[in-house]
Amino acid sequence: MSSTRFMSFSARRPDPWATALTIAMLLIPMATAIGLRWIGPWPIIVALVGCIAARILLPRAVPVPLAMTICLVAVAAGVLAVGTVAPDLAARLYPVFMSVTMLVAFVVTLFRPPSMIERFARIMEPDLDMRGVRYTRKVTYVWVGFFALNAIVALWTVQQGDLFYWGLYNGFISYLLAGSLFAIEFTVRRRVRARNGPA
Repeated sequence: MSSTRFMSFSARRPDPWATALTIAMLLIPMATAIGLRWIGPWPIIVALVGCIAARILLPRAVPVPLAMTICLVAVAAGVLAVGTVAPDLAARLYPVFMSVTMLVAFVVTLFRPPSMIERFARIMEPDLDMRGVRYTRKVTYVWVGFFALNAIVALWTVQQGDLFYWGLYNGFISYLLAGSLFAIEFTVRRRVRARNGPA
């Protein structure tokens, strides 16, 4: 068995509802940048909370780890809490809430193992070996840094008050950065697998 079996993906049944809801949540920042000018904040807040509730409650082929579920609940609660006072601000704070809750969730797993990336890896590879555990812990540290920086920049865009730049960063640039980080990690993972070879 390969010592890096955890790096491969198992074939799994498609999960179209989860995919559709995830895409909808990713589109929320862009919809917010456009919608705040035309329909106001509350339809956006309701749509966001609805997507989060559906993502948590609907059956899924690949279950979301408990820590991630707590993140989504915290985001919904934060948006609703701020919305009772300043709904426009609540809609724009969604990316900040998401990054902060993800940051907290990832950090907690570093002190209470297994690390977050290890938990995701074990969904695909339950028999993760020690090399895999060490590797996923390092990757978790990298994502902690990303979420910290992303939260800071997202908050800065909120404070600037310009919906165009807010939407540009939170609806495009931040996803581009996250995708680039994932691609880099995937490339490193392939090199580690090639270097280690079969066990």
